[in-house]
Amino acid sequence: MNKEFQEIRPQTSESDINDMIEKVSRFIAERHLAPAGILFLESVRPLHGIGSQAMFFILPFAEIIFDSKKYQQFAIMMENEENLKKLINRIDELDEELSRDRRKEARIKNKRRKAQIKAFFTRIIKPKKAE
Repeated sequence: MNKEFQEIRPQTSESDINDMIEKVSRFIAERHLAPAGILFLESVRPLHGIGSQAMFFILPFAEIIFDSKKYQQFAIMMENEENLKKLINRIDELDEELSRDRRKEARIKNKRRKAQIKAFFTRIIKPKKAE
């Protein structure tokens, strides 16, 4: 009668957790959703344990869309508040890097546009040569 309990939850290593944090944070930051994502994660941080259990509750439906093992690993990762803090910090870092690059590209485009406009008006309104 005394059967041994078998753990059916997938095990997660530190490297798996770091990979998931990187993938999720990059997904959020590249789509310009970092402020909304950080706000959402900060607001649910006190309920991280309940949220991860809710993820297990909807697992049968989530298996239709996501890979079951990775989804379960993500839910296990969200149980630990330190992992949630790492995720928030990584989203913030990536957003800052991507925003810096976007601002730099925007400045270059703006300078090009101004130079083209200046060249256009210079061609149209040529100063007449004094004879």
